[in-house]
Amino acid sequence: MTTTTITSIPRTAPQLAVLSPLAQLRAGRLTRRLTQLAVGLVLYGVSMAMMVRGGLGLDPWDVFHYGVASGIPLSFGGVVIVTGVAVLLLWIPLRQMPGLGTVANAVLIGLATDAALAVLVSPEAFAGRLGLLLGGVALNGLATALYIGSQFGPGPRDGLMTGLVRRTGLSVRLVRTSIEVSVVAVGWLLGGVVGAGTVLYALAIGPLVQLLLPRFIVDLEPADRSDVQ
Repeated sequence: MTTTTITSIPRTAPQLAVLSPLAQLRAGRLTRRLTQLAVGLVLYGVSMAMMVRGGLGLDPWDVFHYGVASGIPLSFGGVVIVTGVAVLLLWIPLRQMPGLGTVANAVLIGLATDAALAVLVSPEAFAGRLGLLLGGVALNGLATALYIGSQFGPGPRDGLMTGLVRRTGLSVRLVRTSIEVSVVAVGWLLGGVVGAGTVLYALAIGPLVQLLLPRFIVDLEPADRSDVQ
């Protein structure tokens, strides 16, 4: 008598799909994906506000946002929105197509940042400021994984990076480093806050997103992948 061993085929890990803007809306699981996108973007704005109130250094783009906001009659979140829209305009010569997540990123994060700044205060104690910084960096990593994992396209700033990589043939590392060094330098000259938090963010955000992103990628059905570019 022979026995037959039934083995299950292991399920592959969800992957990010490269979808056209219309295909992103047709890809299914909209309720889950839209909710995850919205939560991720709101938490991203909250994380930015936490680092601002911590006062120990901001991430590269926020150094720029803070520097610009310190010199014009516009809120920090307002500068985030205006910058996001301006960066989106740079997508045109790069022939990048924004998705729903790209447009939502440009607007919702700035609104969420201003809302969080309205209720958060800067602690006097160093321990409190350090807690805001560490919590802000950790929350930023989670928020990034959530909104990217929703599969609605990259944010304006990430899309600028990928578009430049595609058009110039340069490495991701070189393009990203060049962009972030430039915005930090301009932001610092305008009065942006550069400090230990800036260095911590630069070192920690990549590993954090790499750790968390696979857990939040929404797996699309095989039929949904027919519109992949």
